[in-house]
Amino acid sequence: MNAATAEAPAWQQAVFQALKQGDVRQIAYVPDAGHAHAIRSAIADPGIEAVVLTTEEEGVALVSGAWLGGQRAVLLMQSSGVGNCINMFSLLQAADLPFFTLVTMRGEYAEFNPWQAPMGQATQAALELMGIQVLRVDRPDEVAEVVSAGLDTAFMAGGRVAVLLGQRLIGRKQWDRG
Repeated sequence: MNAATAEAPAWQQAVFQALKQGDVRQIAYVPDAGHAHAIRSAIADPGIEAVVLTTEEEGVALVSGAWLGGQRAVLLMQSSGVGNCINMFSLLQAADLPFFTLVTMRGEYAEFNPWQAPMGQATQAALELMGIQVLRVDRPDEVAEVVSAGLDTAFMAGGRVAVLLGQRLIGRKQWDRG
């Protein structure tokens, strides 16, 4: 076990293990602290291509292209990034493509940044309006099962799935008020 793995909470380790067990070969992401362990682990894993994005909607196209090329890919983003993807989500429906995303939530529990609240509160409804099934995790002991179930729904049943990782799960952000 390397230092990065030892420092990560068990639920974050469970996320990456579920992705590995689900045969995910590409991970598209915009850097985010809530996804830091999965990102670091993907970068270190020679069996996974980790692709940093400039904006989240690029990830919708990337994971769609990966599927068409015969690989499973996952988009990691924060709830604020969901708003950036709304128009691109139409690609998933029009082309009937499977889709899986992990979304770290903001604008909820103990949020200090008022800019995060509107999209955080609209994330689930926005995803559902675009035909994406939403699963939510707020407890560490549920992470592995929910992520695994979401992967199966996306890649075995051809569904479009978002797993929301609640802000309580991620934990209160600590910022210096100095």
